[in-house]
Amino acid sequence: MDVELDFEKRFRLVREIIETLVLTILMFLVIRLAVQNFNIDGHSMEPTFHDKQFIFVDKWSYLMRAPARGDVIVFAAPPEPSQDYIKRVVGLPGDVITIQDTAIFINGKALNTEPYVDIRMQGNPYAPIVNMVVPNGTYFVLGDNRAGSSDSRAWGCVPRQNVVGQAAFVFWPFGQDNWGLVKNYNAAFDQIPATSPKVSNSTTCPLKEAVPASTSADTPAMPVLSQAEAPLALLLPTLLAGWWYWQQWKPHRQHSTPNEEQLEE
Repeated sequence: MDVELDFEKRFRLVREIIETLVLTILMFLVIRLAVQNFNIDGHSMEPTFHDKQFIFVDKWSYLMRAPARGDVIVFAAPPEPSQDYIKRVVGLPGDVITIQDTAIFINGKALNTEPYVDIRMQGNPYAPIVNMVVPNGTYFVLGDNRAGSSDSRAWGCVPRQNVVGQAAFVFWPFGQDNWGLVKNYNAAFDQIPATSPKVSNSTTCPLKEAVPASTSADTPAMPVLSQAEAPLALLLPTLLAGWWYWQQWKPHRQHSTPNEEQLEE
């Protein structure tokens, strides 16, 4: 009898360990499909993001809607498909963009207020853009550090299929001025007309048919765990292991029913 009880106890222990491991893997895969970690490398998005920061990118938001003006997106870079860039959406499909020095005009309307741009980082090292039309299915993007960003001014528009997701949360390192949810600045574009006026002598935004790195022939089909994703991969098993041990060793209260006394008349 004792042998059977010992076997059942060990079997239950092994089963719970397997269930915990399976749950860990499933949770990681679900989170991996919905959210991805990225490491900011460079200063092109200052002051919104700082070099060496880690961010969460929401990969599901654009399944239900298209990117909007003011969104910060991560995408496979048209000039370097093996790399991911992070920029802010300024122009939508069909928009007409004009950039003269630091002045930006969208559909004939000046973009006067950009709270995400530091005046000390204003600048335009590129040639002027006059009446450039954003093709269908693409986006015109700029870095918030206008004086130090490789963006649509240099290599053209971003195809929709290159977009990985929307920057959502700065999670590392703690305590920095921008830690937490990424601020929403869509309202800065509220005064921009939804449609562009008819213009003469317009040009079309250059477009490189870049294939996202995740689907290129020399890239593994399954996503490879990056350095930025290591904290998430370690955090989930740790939390689940802690939860499992707590379930195993927490004290169980035994509820006993007091004996009812018979009242004698």
